[in-house]
Amino acid sequence: MTRALKTRVCELLDASYPILQTGMGWVATPELTAAACDAGAFGFLAAATIPPEEVEAAILRVKALTERPFGVNFLMDAPGADVISEAIIRQGVKAAGYNRAPSAELIQRLKDAGVVCVPTCGAVKHAVKAAKLGADIVIVQGGEGGGHTGNTPTSLLVSACVDAVSVPVVAAGGFHDGRGLVAALAFGAEGIAMGTRFLLTRESPVPEITTDRYLAASVDDVIRTTQIDGMPQRVVMNEFVRSLEGKGPGARLWLAFRNAFELRRITGASVPALLRSGLAMRKNERLTRAQTLLAANAPILTKRAMVDGDPVTGCLPSGSVTGMIEDRPTCDALVRRMVEEAERTLKALGA
Repeated sequence: MTRALKTRVCELLDASYPILQTGMGWVATPELTAAACDAGAFGFLAAATIPPEEVEAAILRVKALTERPFGVNFLMDAPGADVISEAIIRQGVKAAGYNRAPSAELIQRLKDAGVVCVPTCGAVKHAVKAAKLGADIVIVQGGEGGGHTGNTPTSLLVSACVDAVSVPVVAAGGFHDGRGLVAALAFGAEGIAMGTRFLLTRESPVPEITTDRYLAASVDDVIRTTQIDGMPQRVVMNEFVRSLEGKGPGARLWLAFRNAFELRRITGASVPALLRSGLAMRKNERLTRAQTLLAANAPILTKRAMVDGDPVTGCLPSGSVTGMIEDRPTCDALVRRMVEEAERTLKALGA
């Protein structure tokens, strides 16, 4: 393999290639995580949508499916974050991924246990803070990324973060092939992280009726909206998102209340725990009262599409690359294809 593809990210995570599969809620199951790792990438199990007391069983499931190292992604301000952290440590998980409201106490606990800390950031100042708190690798997601995202294009944000921190930076938002991997290396990143591209693989648990909507979408069908939960989110336009444009604040608030109770049922969190989590989100992410109240919308509406197989009344989080993806390969075929293309591209540039 070309030396340029052997970066510090590979060394820290013990991965064959500097390609990360992100911890997408409802999507990054043990099966997808294990398949990504076996392909030579580094997969993250999504723990944010699993009841905390069941996360350890999911970790054991990944370990039963692959002998490769993997990570667990969770929310540090959510109920049960301490339970998940202890499961990660107890099971010797290689890496922990996290984003909003980082807890200095939990990060130090993970680091003391030898866990590689890999937060995701959407701004230079957040990357700097993450590095100061002990991040070993920082994933930087630009505006092309799926789900909650910012305004700054990936190319500009990654370059700025590389200049601002000394730890390895992984670029996220807009990547799906080997040429993109080479471009990220040119920006100064030491790897890429992909969500949408891994969502559209054979090992993904997403029902075919939902993946068909992704594959049929054009670049123009992927939009950035604040209608779902008050925060900017990139999704595939569908009937539900279109209907939100006509709903008033009262109707969206009622939807959020219903979804909050559904989220409580699924995660097993108590009402006081959810309230504490909401207040932590509001403080750390500077949310308005309305945004805090609407926060339960995104995970439940995403579940509707990703688990229940309803892409019409559910939410379809998506990176802008959806319009460029036309197939559903296995994880092994995808990673092999990307690495071969990256090596051809590097060779052509060298010539």
